[in-house]
Order: sequence, then structure tokens, then C-alpha cells
Amino acid sequence: MSAKFLDRQQNKIIWQIVASIMAIGMAGQAANGQTANAPLASPDSGGSTNVTQLGGMTVVGKLDQARNQIVPDLGATKYEVGKSQIATEAMGENAPFNQVILRTPGVAQDGLGQFHLRGEHANVQYRINDVLLPEGVTGFGQELDTRFVDSLSLITGSLPAQYGFRTAGIVDIHTKSGVFDPGGQVSLYDGSYDWVQPSVAYGGSKGNFNYFADGSFTHNNIGIENPTSSMSPIHDTTDQFKGFTYMSWLLDDTRRISVMASGSHADFEIPNTPGLQNDPANFSAPGGAPWSSGGGIPSTFDSAKLNENQNEQNYYGVVAYQKSAGPFNAQVAAYGRYSGVHFRPDNVGDLFFNGVASDVSRKIYSGGLQADASYELNDKHTLRSGLMLLNESVSADSSTRVFPMDSTDPNTFNPVPDASPETIVDNSVSHAIFAGIYLQDEWKLLPKVTVNYGARFDVFYSSFDKENQPSPRVNLIYQPTDSTTLHAGYSRYFTPPAAENVPSGSVAKFDGTSNESPSGPNAKASPAKAERANYFDVGISQKVTKGLQLGLDGYYKNAVNQLDDGFFGASLIPSNFNYRDGRVYGVEATGTYTIGSFAAYANLAVSKAQGKDVTSGQFLFAQDELNYIHNHWVYLDHDERITGSFGLSYLLKETQELNTRFYVDALYGSGLRTDAPGVPNGASVAASYSVNLGAEQTFKVGRKQFLKARLDVVNITDNVYELRDGGGIGVNAAQFGMRRAFFGSLSYVF
Repeated sequence: MSAKFLDRQQNKIIWQIVASIMAIGMAGQAANGQTANAPLASPDSGGSTNVTQLGGMTVVGKLDQARNQIVPDLGATKYEVGKSQIATEAMGENAPFNQVILRTPGVAQDGLGQFHLRGEHANVQYRINDVLLPEGVTGFGQELDTRFVDSLSLITGSLPAQYGFRTAGIVDIHTKSGVFDPGGQVSLYDGSYDWVQPSVAYGGSKGNFNYFADGSFTHNNIGIENPTSSMSPIHDTTDQFKGFTYMSWLLDDTRRISVMASGSHADFEIPNTPGLQNDPANFSAPGGAPWSSGGGIPSTFDSAKLNENQNEQNYYGVVAYQKSAGPFNAQVAAYGRYSGVHFRPDNVGDLFFNGVASDVSRKIYSGGLQADASYELNDKHTLRSGLMLLNESVSADSSTRVFPMDSTDPNTFNPVPDASPETIVDNSVSHAIFAGIYLQDEWKLLPKVTVNYGARFDVFYSSFDKENQPSPRVNLIYQPTDSTTLHAGYSRYFTPPAAENVPSGSVAKFDGTSNESPSGPNAKASPAKAERANYFDVGISQKVTKGLQLGLDGYYKNAVNQLDDGFFGASLIPSNFNYRDGRVYGVEATGTYTIGSFAAYANLAVSKAQGKDVTSGQFLFAQDELNYIHNHWVYLDHDERITGSFGLSYLLKETQELNTRFYVDALYGSGLRTDAPGVPNGASVAASYSVNLGAEQTFKVGRKQFLKARLDVVNITDNVYELRDGGGIGVNAAQFGMRRAFFGSLSYVF
């Protein structure tokens, strides 16, 4: 495919989307004159757009409500977490962002900052104030800061048509606002593992201008999970900087412009495992033949002194325009993002232990547009439509030191005796366009029955794959009583591979070297394809008594070209591959109870995720693995049969200004997959659990000033639990959960 042809196709798609945006804009102009149902006008305003009639807080609140109506979660399964619940979880708002998600239903905990929702490896879309956050290169760091979250919704199941491409779940974050949370906070969090985390946040409003900003720095000696069961990891220091700002301007009581910007910079040491075999004669190349070191590689090396490092950077900016007039609501946003990960090996130690030392840099530049609109035709029908365009450019550069191998015998790879390592440079650039458009109708079929039906059309056009798909969606919501809600739905999904994780470069360059594919020379390297799936979901939510609500939800997915990721080789940057067939199904049970100052929640989920026959990225696998998976269903490496989370808290109020909060929470997992003899992913690691507790005390120190003191005890039982044992498809290291740790903070709120 020529570059000129690709450019013409890109321009064609862009102009089609521009035309659609213009159509939405004309619809908005047509709606401006209709004020009979205007939700933002005061009863006596006559539809006026004078901000002074309503006041900033009222206008902002109503615009927030209108924005939520543009992209509702009709028929999907939604779990909400507010800042009060975050405060009653381990480490509170000082916790890494993934720890908040782990307290929601159907989420399995993994190492390296990862989590898995409903049996999927990743496939999660993030939105901030209902605007898509473009994907970045996957790393260890938690780019999003828990501190700026006002509320968070995890939306999963059979998703309405506005959600495309990443469909395992939607993490929709609504940020704090200076209008509703004026003032600031300065905090210092400190504790075990040399943890030091100062932070500052401030928000306010002036006239039509509303703003909020926060920033933090984190230093600790457990940046990545410990590969051993010891209390303290070796060579595991991290330094992380994060910043976020949100600003909005009210143009009048029906329009506003919002700006969001964020940046993060993180350095990680890759932790070491002491006592690894330090005799190079025991290293085996892909054929099993031992080799002797050469080219200045020492005869011994202490594995505790390895020095691998990784740097991660993420920056993004969003500008959004919102219009709400009568039955018409719309939001149009433009966004841009840069994300990069750089893995630096130990050039001597990695060669000694692995025969390979790869310096890997991966960068992605993204830019795009998103437009969503809703129009209330009458009391039975509300139409919603929108589009999304995302243009990505990915550069993947590597410089790999390897040993030459004597491969004259095709069945045995013999090392060249005393050979010096050679360096192979493998740089590549790829491009990808994600484009989608949708239309759906919310139909009040009966007073207690709502049907949300529609479809979307998605296009994925990249350097390595070109596909598209129409995807129908339908959800039915039935409320027989005020306390009972049932839902059932079907969604067709189209999930392209993450462009930044698609293996690129030349596999053949490494034939005849110690970095040759584990499946041998001339290994197959088919490009990753888009996953196509049918998804079914059914559930019930029941208010049992005052304060007690229970939910039960079941799902089933069958897929062609099931996508999965893995960490192959020494680098800790993931690579995509496909299974020809995939199936995922499970059941989730949830419960919440709130009465007075007492609150509790509990989640329990059972899931099963499998794939069959690897059809892309085959060079990542050994040939015996490929042969087995070709004929057998295997569990996905991130499959965890049972997951659970639990928490309770109590707020003791003496006065509004003086209160004490106590909490306890826990996580449980039955164990992620590992290999069994002759069966990839045929076994599981042992079950794991962690129980945490803490308390927070608030003191009034001025008219509007407070001090907050907090204590957190993580893994209070000092349970030694293993998330990964180093076995399994795409797993290259053992990872243990954090041992017992104590943390405390002091915050000044003003």
C-alpha cells in the first residue's frame, strides 16, 4: 500500500467526519429556538441566556447533568465510586489509580500495575468528563491521579452504541471542580518502603471561570511488584511526577468551553532476583545447546546487581465545547496526546543471563476529534448520534545486543565459541486511524419498559491492517417496581489491536542469533487483526430494604481473532497477538449497604476466559506451544476464576468540623494462570488475599481551615501472596504483592 494512497484515504475519512460535525452544528442551530423543554432556563427566564439569572453554580450543575444525558449508560452495567468511597479504601486518594478499579466487580489484580476486567487483558476505554482519553504506551506507572477524581463510573456489559473500539469496560471519570470544591489542600503522605508523596490541589471560580489543578511527586522503593517473597525488593526505586488541570468558561447559561491538560513523568528501576544461576555455560539458546561467553562477558555475574531501568512519559490536552438548548445537547472535543516508554537493559548482565540485551523505545503521537449529540423528539423517543476520529503515529526503535549462533544444523542452534556480541538496530514507524460513527434511539416502549437500540460503524485503517464493521446494539430495561430493575442486551463489538502494542520491525533480522524466535528461523509473524465479538448480558438490581441494594449480572462473549497481550523477552513492554477463537463468560454479584454513618460494599465474580489457535505474532511463541494451542482451548494467562472485594466504613461525627472515619477493606483472587507440564496456562498460582485498615481524623484549625491526619495499614496480616510465578503465556517474571506496610499522612485543607 503506497503512502500516497494511505494519505488519500485518511483525507477522505477526515472530510467525511468534518461534514458530519457540520451537520451536528446545524442541528444545534435549529434547536436553539426551541425553549419549551429547556432544562437550563429558570421558570421565569423565558429561555434567556443571561448567566446572571441563574448563577455560576446552578449553570455548571445543569450543564453537567445535560452532558451526562448525551452519553448515558442505558442497559449497561454501571458501578459508581465517589470520593467518599475512595477515602474509605486502602491509602485513600494517595493510592495508585488501579487500586480504585480493583474495588469494583469482576476485576482481577495483576502485577506491573495491570488489572483485568471480565476476563479481558486490557480493552478498557478511559474518559474524562465524557471525553475520550487517547491510548498511551502501556507501562507500570499510573498516569491518572486518584486525587482529581470527584466520581468514577465503571460501565461494562452490553454497551450502548456511543462506546466503540475498547469495549470490555468504560472508566468514566468526572473531575473535581472549583465551583463545587473551592479551596485547596496541601498534603504529605509517608511510610514504609521509603514512601514519600507530597501533593497540592487547589480549585475555585471567578465569574464565569471555573478551575481546578493538582500535582504530586511520589518516591518509593517498591515501584514494581517484588519478584521475590522478601519484605524489601532489591533495585526497585521509582520517582514519579504528575500534574492535572481543568478549566471551564461559561459563555452563557447554555454554552461552555472546557480545557483539560495532564502530564506525568516516571522513572522505574526493574527489581532483581538474587541468587540466579550465574554460570553462563548453563544458558541455553532456542535449540537447547549450551554456550560459553565471549566478547568481554564475565564468567560470573551477581543477579542482585542487575541494572535495568524504564522511563515513562504521558502528556495530553483536551478542548471541549458544550451546547445545551431545549431538547438538544451536544459536546464536541479535540484532543492530542504524547506517550512514550523507554526500557534500558543491563548490557552486560542481560547478555549473561539471557543472551540478549535490548534497548527498546516506543512512542505514540495521537490526535483526534469526538462529537456527541442528543435530541429529544418527544416523550417517547430521544435520538443520539456522534462520531470519533483518532489518528496515531507510532515509532518503535530497538538496539539489541546478541550473540551469533552457528545454525548449520537446522535442528540445533549451536553458539559460535567465544564470539563477541553484535548489535542489531531495528527501527520502524506505523500509523493507524480509528474512525467511528453511531446513531441510536432511546424508546420508551411502555411506561416501565425502555428499549435503547442503534448501531455504529467503525473503521480501522493502519499500516498493518485495514478493517471495518457495522455493529448493532440493543438493550432492554424493565422496571416492574420502583425497587427492581432488570436489563438484557446484545452488542456486536469491533476491537482493533492497540497500534502501540503491535509487534513491528523485522523478525528475520535475528535469525541465527541468540534472539532468534523461540519457534526457530523463518518464524511466522502474521500482523495482529481486529477482534470481532458477540456479547450478551443480562442482570437485575434490587433494592431490598432501605440502604441495602443487591445486583446480579451474567455475561457471555464469543469472539473471532480474540486479542491478547503479553510480555515476551526481557523487555516489559507488551505485545499484541490473536487467538483465532475466543470465549469469555461469567457471573458477578454485588451488594451495598448504607445506613446513617455506616457503609459497606461487597463484590464477588466468577469468570472463565479461553482462546484457541494463535493466528498472529506467532514468532513470540515456542513451536510446541503453537502446536498445542492450535488444537486445544487454553486459558488466557489473565484468567482468574474467582475475584472478590469487600469494604466497610464508619464515620463518627462529633461536629461537621470534627469527625473520625474508620475503614477496613480486602481483595481476593483465586490465582492467575501459569503453565502446567505440557499445557500452556494449564495451572493457576495460589489464591491471594490482602486485608487493609485505617482511620482518618479531621480537626478544625480556623474558620475555614482543617487538618486531616490519616493512618493506613496495608496487608495487615502480612500475607505472602504471589500474583505471578513467571510461568504462563507472555509472562516473564514472578511478582509478589506488597507485604505489611504502614503509611500516614497529614493534610492542611483551606
